[in-house]
Amino acid sequence: MRLRAILAGSAGNLIEWYDFYIYAFTALYFSPAFFPKSDPLVQLMATSAIFAVGFLLRPIGGWFFGRYADRHGRQSAMVLSVMMMGGGALLIAVLPTFAQVGILAPILLLIGRMVQGFSTGGQYGTAATYLSEIAGRKRRGFWSSFQYVTLVGGQLCATVVIVLLQQVLTEAEMAAWGWRVGFVIGAVGALAIVLFRHHMHETSSAEDRAGEKAGSLAELFRVATRPFLIVVALTAGGSLSFYGFTTYMQKYLVLTVGLSKEVATSLMLGELALFMVLQPLMGLLSDRIGRRNNILIFAALATVCTVPIFTALAGAKAVGPAFLLVLAGLVINSFYTSVSGLFKAEMFPTHVRALGVGLAYGVGNALFGGTAENVALAFKSAGHESLFYWYVSAIGAVSLVAAFLLKDSRRDNVLDRLAV
Repeated sequence: MRLRAILAGSAGNLIEWYDFYIYAFTALYFSPAFFPKSDPLVQLMATSAIFAVGFLLRPIGGWFFGRYADRHGRQSAMVLSVMMMGGGALLIAVLPTFAQVGILAPILLLIGRMVQGFSTGGQYGTAATYLSEIAGRKRRGFWSSFQYVTLVGGQLCATVVIVLLQQVLTEAEMAAWGWRVGFVIGAVGALAIVLFRHHMHETSSAEDRAGEKAGSLAELFRVATRPFLIVVALTAGGSLSFYGFTTYMQKYLVLTVGLSKEVATSLMLGELALFMVLQPLMGLLSDRIGRRNNILIFAALATVCTVPIFTALAGAKAVGPAFLLVLAGLVINSFYTSVSGLFKAEMFPTHVRALGVGLAYGVGNALFGGTAENVALAFKSAGHESLFYWYVSAIGAVSLVAAFLLKDSRRDNVLDRLAV
C-alpha cells in the first residue's frame, strides 16, 4: 500500500513539474512569437520575467492548497493542483501569437503562467507533506527523495520531448508550432493522474482535519514562526542554486559557453538523468547522517564552489569539461534537493504541516528561485555576468547560517508520531 501510494503521489508530482518546466525549455523557440520587436536577449528576458511571475504566485498557491490539504486531506489537494496545472498548460498550448492578436498574446501567456505558478505552489507543499508522512520511519529519507526524483523526472521528460522534437522538426517549425506540442502532452498527462488518485492513501487523520486551527495562518505563526523563517532562508539558497544549475543552465550554455541549442539540450538531458539517480542515494545518506548534515554540506559547498564552477564553465572550450562542471554543481545541489521536502515537513505539526511547508517554500522560492534566470540575464545584459555567480554564493552563505539553526531530526521528529 505504501509503495503504491508513493508511486501515485510521485506521478502527480512528475506531471506537475513537467508542465512547469516545458515552458523554460521551449522559451528559446517561442519568445519571438510573443515579443517580436526585441533582440534575442531582450526576448529571453521578457519570457523569463513571465517565468518569474509564475513563481510569485507560489506563496498564494502554497497558502491556499496548504490550508486545503490540512483541512480536507493531502490526496484531494494534490489532484486538484495537478488538474489546475494541466489547465494552464492547455491554455498556453493554444495561445494566439503577437502577430495575430497583438499585446493580448503576452497577456494571455502571463495568465497561463500565473495559473501554473499558483498550482505549483500547492503541489510542492502537499507532495512534500504526503511523501514524508507515508514514507515510514526507517527509510524516510530514501522514500521522500522521490519528490525530487519525480521533480527532476519532470524536467527530464520535458528535455526528452524537446530533444525528440528537435530531431523531427526544423528550427523554423519548432518556432512556428512545434513548441506547442510539449504543452499539449503536459495537459493530457494531468488528466491521466485522475486515474491514480484512488491509490493515494490519506495520511492526515479526520481528527486533525476537523480541528478549528487546522490550516490556520494564525496558528502556523503561533506554533512555528522560527521553523517558518528557517525554511524560507534554506529555500532561498537551495532554490537559487537549483534553478541556476538547471533551468537557467540551458540558456547559459548557449549564450555564454557558446554551445548550440541542440548540444546544450542534449548535455542537460544527460545531466538531469544523473541528477535524478543521485536523489535516492543522497536520501539514503540522510537516513544515516541526518537531514541537518545533508543541508550543512550543501550550504557550505554552494557558498565556496559556485563562483569557481561558473567561472570555469564560462571558459570551457569543449563539451566534456562543460558536462563535468555542470555535474559538479548538481552533485552539490543533490545534498539539498534529496531532503528538501522532508526536512521542511519534519519541522511543522500535522495540523499546519502542509500550510507551513507550502507557504515557506513558496516565499523563498518566489523571491530567489523564480527570479534566478531573470537576475542572471539582467547581469549579463549589463555586462557583469560574473556578479550572478557571487549572488548565488552569497545567498548560499545565508542558507549556511540557517542550516546551523536546524535541529537534528534523528533525536526528535514529529513525523515519528504518525501511525501511517
